[in-house]
Amino acid sequence: MRWDEQRVDGNGEQALLGLAGLVRSVPSPEFAGVTFHEVRARSVLNKVPGGSPVPFGWTVNPYRGCSHACTYCLAGETEILMANGRRKALSDVMVGDEIYGTRREGRHRRYVRTKVLAHWSTVKHAYRVTLEDGTELVAGGDHRFLTDRGWKHVTGTTRPSLLPGSRIVGTGRFAPGPEHARAYRAGYLCGMVQGDGSPAPEASARSNEFLAGFASLSEVAKLPEEPEPLWQKGFLGGLFDARGSSSRDVLRIASSDRGVVAALSTALGRFGFRHTVEERDRPTGPRGVRLIGGLAERIRFLHTVDPAISAKRSLAGTMIRAASRVGVVSVRPLGIRLPLFDITTGTGDFIADGMVSHNCFARNTHTYLDFDAGRDFDTQVVVKVNAPEVLRSQLARPSWRRDHVAMGTNTDPYQRAEGRYRLMPRIITALADFGTPLSVLTKGTVLARDLPLLERASADVPVGLAVSIALLDPELQRRLEPGTPSPRARLDLVRKARAAGLPCSVLVAPVLPGLTDSADALDALFAELSDAGATSVSVIPLHLRPGAREWFAAWLAREHPGLVPTYRRVYGKGSYASAGYRARLAERVAVLLRRNGLSSRADYDPREDKAVPEQRHAEPGERVEQLRLL
Repeated sequence: MRWDEQRVDGNGEQALLGLAGLVRSVPSPEFAGVTFHEVRARSVLNKVPGGSPVPFGWTVNPYRGCSHACTYCLAGETEILMANGRRKALSDVMVGDEIYGTRREGRHRRYVRTKVLAHWSTVKHAYRVTLEDGTELVAGGDHRFLTDRGWKHVTGTTRPSLLPGSRIVGTGRFAPGPEHARAYRAGYLCGMVQGDGSPAPEASARSNEFLAGFASLSEVAKLPEEPEPLWQKGFLGGLFDARGSSSRDVLRIASSDRGVVAALSTALGRFGFRHTVEERDRPTGPRGVRLIGGLAERIRFLHTVDPAISAKRSLAGTMIRAASRVGVVSVRPLGIRLPLFDITTGTGDFIADGMVSHNCFARNTHTYLDFDAGRDFDTQVVVKVNAPEVLRSQLARPSWRRDHVAMGTNTDPYQRAEGRYRLMPRIITALADFGTPLSVLTKGTVLARDLPLLERASADVPVGLAVSIALLDPELQRRLEPGTPSPRARLDLVRKARAAGLPCSVLVAPVLPGLTDSADALDALFAELSDAGATSVSVIPLHLRPGAREWFAAWLAREHPGLVPTYRRVYGKGSYASAGYRARLAERVAVLLRRNGLSSRADYDPREDKAVPEQRHAEPGERVEQLRLL
């Protein structure tokens, strides 16, 4: 255990993932429930790994973990291939879920099961990647996909990026699953009967559930003369559960009944599945049907007919062959910023709508310390007490080229602990002394303490700031965001930053339908932001993932029961607002921003101010300021 090496009476080496050693652990009465682990770091200037999708090259994080929990790239509706062969929207994937990633074996990649280690979201400019088969992937420009020429970003001019003609590794978009309506249920039961096999428990349980809707089994046992498509999907699913098999390369269904084989072949042909009827050695022996087309057709079959038996849906070990490449037709900016999601997995990748997609980083780095990535991240804070001195020695090296350093990219450098440890003034001074541009992303008003220092530093190097402010109503803020600085305090922080001559963007997030999204509420907030001198504004509607969704639903029913139907209409069963709502909000916001003389992030040109960070990572519990809301 790494913790065995962190005792004060130990040798102090290799404590906390290579840091120089634990000094002490301090439970603090003034920070209820939070323990600070003071360590002496060997290095604090961290280079972002080559090919990483984040828009900065270097970071400094004097704290690991955060007492106000800050992590926030594909669109939330992007479907992820789960380990049971089914699909789930990326926004609804949860830590601990088993999904498919890939692993390289020699010259080839194979599907392997892996676990989701972290899940988070950010808000950034979105691009639509259109593929030859009609697949459309909405992603941030920094996101990466695997191509036949290696990993490539969605966009970029000085890094490998997707172009028309690039070939992404994958099978193409997933087929929609069938509705388990009466026709599908009848077809499934018929397939089980005609298959005449001994059903596995999952198939048996589904059959019993489906049979409850019919008078008797005889009602569904016969093959209809003119079956409808949904019945045929059910028939294929039932027959596959009864008589099907799926190995690494082959999916087949066996039957000794020529009438069943004919019905099976007809159904496959109706949905465009290429197949061959296999004859056996004995003229009267069993015959079967084998699917042609490899991995892509196997996945399409499983999603189209939705068999019940998990083992038969397994794709583990299946090779992604050279033919599994889909060409890029276009990469186009959508012109708006959207909530985009990402996960970290054990394999470093995952399957997004059929295509192999790369991971980004997340708060699961806390697990490297034998902490968990959830509650521990919020309550077990590692403090690099010697960070300023170590940073200064690193900046003094001849190899340092004064690249931009971003702070707040993993944990908030102005979380409450900074009020005690006061590491940031010496960090800022060190960066400025060595001519290094810097940016700070925070929601902590502790930043105000260092504005004079940042103002002085800005005379020598570019300095940028960003703050989030969701609403103005103090009573609503107290009920929704307990523990965060008040809206007025954060507005005052923006005003002070601008008075110091520093660029300061504002994130208006989350916007709540029926509570904070009215023209009057937004207009009042924008007027305050304009008066405070905000450099630019991003507006993001509330999104709700499992867990937060249930809690918020209970809060809404208790506090604002009249809004429950509105939220059902806007969110349905999804994690974020409908496209229609987002479009209406965007139109309203555009008018109000212009009225108040504000620039939106969609209009913002980062070349005009490279010090302001383009993205913020929030931890899975927070969802860009939303844990405070919930």
